[in-house]
Amino acid sequence: MAIDAAQPFDFEHRMKQRISDENRLKIGIVGFGTFGQFLAKRMVARGHQVIATSRSPYDEIARKMGVEYFQDVDDFCEEHPEVVLLASSILSTESVLRHLPVQRLKRNTLFVDVLSVKVFPKQLLLRMLPPEVDILCTHPMFGPDSGKGAWTALNFMYDRVRIGNDPKREKRVETFLKFFRDEGCNMVDMTCEEHDRQAASTQFITHTVGRVLGTMQLRSTEINTKGFEALLNLVNNTNNDSFELYYGLFLYNQNATDELERLEKAFDTVKKQLFGRLHDIARKQLFPEVDPATGTNGVPPVSASAVLPPPREPLALPAAPPVERSLEGAASKTIDV
Repeated sequence: MAIDAAQPFDFEHRMKQRISDENRLKIGIVGFGTFGQFLAKRMVARGHQVIATSRSPYDEIARKMGVEYFQDVDDFCEEHPEVVLLASSILSTESVLRHLPVQRLKRNTLFVDVLSVKVFPKQLLLRMLPPEVDILCTHPMFGPDSGKGAWTALNFMYDRVRIGNDPKREKRVETFLKFFRDEGCNMVDMTCEEHDRQAASTQFITHTVGRVLGTMQLRSTEINTKGFEALLNLVNNTNNDSFELYYGLFLYNQNATDELERLEKAFDTVKKQLFGRLHDIARKQLFPEVDPATGTNGVPPVSASAVLPPPREPLALPAAPPVERSLEGAASKTIDV
């Protein structure tokens, strides 16, 4: 009787385990640096199986996080992860992908990138990967600093670039996206092209202003305003990222150059407004305006005739004596003037 009574509970447990397994992915992270570790920690906490590989040895760090680490990329691929998540730097992504033995993976593996630019990895993945694999381009609009607490209401952009027409493959994509949705992210379905257009005026300009202010070496004071503290936070958040990341935002987003030029023109416009107003003030002080009715400072205007001396009479020259027309003795004669 006890065995019979335990059967419903055992069935319920097995059903919960089955549901849990269906929502569990085997995720392989390529590039186990700061951002890769940042994502892996949350994924392990959500019950996903995470493996990783990278150029640098992260065995001890991975072990403490519950991640299985493979220094050899061939061994990594032979583990057949369902999802391969590219978390390398923007500048090294092409090289990393080129040296990845994709032939050792399952043919329907889902490739996901989390780079800060989107058109570049989209074109790269479509060009270098076989047509059998699925491609999902994503961008968590936060990082280890801005997302060190909860991810609630933080934007997560994604674009289903190429997903096979198979319910299991579509479900795998939804399960991966569900991880970020369950973390509280604001899910934004957007094309890679539109992402880069908008990110150039948000992310790139933010990093640019932060780097410029960081170069100025701003320091906290005893009389900080809320606005100044916001600027200090901006400097800290942007300068903690590598210059390689910032350079990648510039190099691999074709809209970044236009935004940089707009920023320069805007700065010049504001500067001209400041110095233009200062120039006007200086001219008014040097050349005060004269009121035609009252004169300067209320003094009646002075006529020109009262200031200038009266005109002088022309000088009268003495009349010259008559000149002798005889040629004789002309040399001995003089003319008085």
